[in-house]
This record gives sequence, C-alpha cells and structure tokens, in this order.
Amino acid sequence: MRLRLALVSVLLVTTLAGRGAHAQISDDLVKIGVLNDQTGLYADLGGPGSVVAAKMAVDDFGGKVLGKPIEIVSGDHQNKSDVGAGIAREWFDVGKVDMAIGFDNSSVALAVEQLAAEKNRIAIAGAVGSTAFTGKSCTPNEASWVYDSYALTTSLAKAVVAEGRDTWFFLTVDYAFGHSLEADASAAVKAAGGKVLGSVRHPLNTADFSSYLLQAQSSGAKVVAFANGGGDMVNATKQANEFGLTKNQSIVSLLVFISDVHSMQLQAAQGLKLVTAFYWDRNAETRAWSKRFFAKFGRMPTMPQAAVYSAITHYLGAIKAAGTDEAKAVMAKMRELPVNDFYVKNGRLRADGRLVHDMYLAQVKTPAESKEPWDYYKILSTIPGDQAFRSLADGGCPLVKR
Repeated sequence: MRLRLALVSVLLVTTLAGRGAHAQISDDLVKIGVLNDQTGLYADLGGPGSVVAAKMAVDDFGGKVLGKPIEIVSGDHQNKSDVGAGIAREWFDVGKVDMAIGFDNSSVALAVEQLAAEKNRIAIAGAVGSTAFTGKSCTPNEASWVYDSYALTTSLAKAVVAEGRDTWFFLTVDYAFGHSLEADASAAVKAAGGKVLGSVRHPLNTADFSSYLLQAQSSGAKVVAFANGGGDMVNATKQANEFGLTKNQSIVSLLVFISDVHSMQLQAAQGLKLVTAFYWDRNAETRAWSKRFFAKFGRMPTMPQAAVYSAITHYLGAIKAAGTDEAKAVMAKMRELPVNDFYVKNGRLRADGRLVHDMYLAQVKTPAESKEPWDYYKILSTIPGDQAFRSLADGGCPLVKR
C-alpha cells in the first residue's frame, strides 16, 4: 500500500512539473525568426541556406521543446537597418517571435540587438563583424556565434606581415562592418611591425571598383586588403585580377566565405589566406552534417549557415534546461551550458554574448590540389578561442565589471 501511494505521489509530482514546464512556453509556441539578406549581395553566405539550416536544427531536435511546437519564420532585411528593425519589431510585437537570428549585416544586427533587449527577446548574430555588437553596444539578451572583426583580422595580419608583406592599403566597405575590419586589421598590422599607408572607402554593393583599385595601386603598398565581404569582395577580387593589380601587389581578403570561392572559382581565388570559423571538410562530423545540408540545399554550407544550426540547437537545449522560453532565463542557461556539436567543441558563451571557440587559418587550394567539388581549403593551423577573440576585459561591454 505504501509503495502504491509513493508511486502515485511520484506520478502526480511529475505530471504537475510537466504541466508547469509547458505553461512556461509563451503562446504555446517557440517561434524563431531568421532575419538576413535573402536576395542581395550577402544572400549566398546566409540567405535561404540559413533558413534550411534552421529547419534542420528544429527537425533534429524533434520539432518540439517542453512539449510545445517550434516554428521557423524568415525575413529579408535588404541590408537596410530600418527595414531589419521594422521586421524585427513586427515579429516581437505582433508575430510573437521569441528569438531572431542571422542578420549577416552589422548595421542591422546593432539595431535588432537593442530592440530585442527592449522587448525582452533574444538576438543571435551570425555573420556580424562589428565588435560593437558584443562590445559597447552589448545587451544581456544577445549572442554572437561566428566571428567579429578582431578574430578575422588579428591572426591573419600577423601571418602576412611575418612573410615580409609589411605595408598595407585598405579598400573598405563604408559601414560599421568595414570600419571595424579596417580598424582591427590596422592595429594588428602595426602591432606586428608593419605600416598602413592609407585607405579608401566604397559604398555597399559596388559594381565598379576601378577608381578604388587605382588608388590602391598608386599607394605602392605591398598588400591591398579588402575590408568587405560577399558580393563586394568577389567583385573587387575579380576586377583586381583584370586590372593587373596582382602583378606587383598582394591581395588579402579579410573575410572570405566558401560561397565566395565557389563563385570566383579556384583559378581566381587560389592562394588566398583567410580565417574561418568552419569548413565542411575539416573532420568526420563536419562532413556528415554538411553532406546532409548539401542534400537539402545543393551547396556546401558556409560558416554562418552552420552556425545558425548550432545556435538554434543550443537555444532549444537551453529552453529545455530552463523549463521556460523567457529570454533572461534562457540566456542564463545558454551561458551555463557548454556548446558541443559539429560546429564548435567546448565553446562557451561569455557574459558579453561572445561565443568563444576555435578559429582556423586556412588557404585556398590551387586547381591541381582540389580533388572534388567544394574541396577548396587547406587548414594551416588552429587558433585557440582565447587567442582568436578579444579578452572579456578588453571588449568594452558595459555589462562586464572591470
């Protein structure tokens, strides 16, 4: 009799606990919004592929968390901060979106980050280079999952200067992302003993780089560094080759995605050194997931697309652990739990929202070295996370006690 009563008590407690957990899911639904450039110059690096990765994460999680369904919605911010902020505001106020992810544009990310904090929602950045996101503009409700300009430039600049290419000229996209890339790369060049001879800035989505390349050529710098990304980087690189810039100067691209290399083809991209957070062919785990992604999307994943899967999986795990989708409770669990998946091993989310993880110094293969489609990178070395990213104390996040 006592045993039966004990069993009944356990079942009752379990049932009530389950009901309590379910009651903590707002609107009986966990809703995630993928907000990025779906059609423009950054669409290849994130775009529709990030939506595919998000849906894969939900499917692999079982489609539910704490017994409630998970829904993915998506929006195209057109690389305009006001458009991005407008979509996010509608999502948070009307659409009941709990977490927005992606962005792939620093200006949009900085706008949505503040809005998410105001509405007590969560904002997770994918391809966002501005260090301000986890620095002076940090909030308790954000995370940055891929890179920032410090991680992209510091190790790369040090390696290039060590090879004797010690005078630099920057060709920079004129918004927060480009400014941050140039600033961090310049600091790294000078710290390594090099010199910065000048820079020129171009608008986002520039078609004709001839006047900018002429200024770079006339600078006499050994290195012309492209502080831009996506379609801008691809167009600048192609036009630099056509312009004959590479005969006497070296090109360094501070941000390269595998989609860029695929677009340029190995003949144009070969030899480029870069820093990346992810490469599909790095080990058995990355290959297995990437081949699943390829089967759904027809292209190998970029680092932001892989990161969307990783971040959503970690977010859903944090909801399960916290027993609620309330933003601050979930963020606390996201910081408490380590990140371990095909994308990151032993990653940790700091108080400023920076996911600290290893980065990789890579080089684009020659056509002769490539043995199969998408076989584009050689991994030269691993950059430990605590070296790849700024220290917590140096980040400038007002939430961090100095």
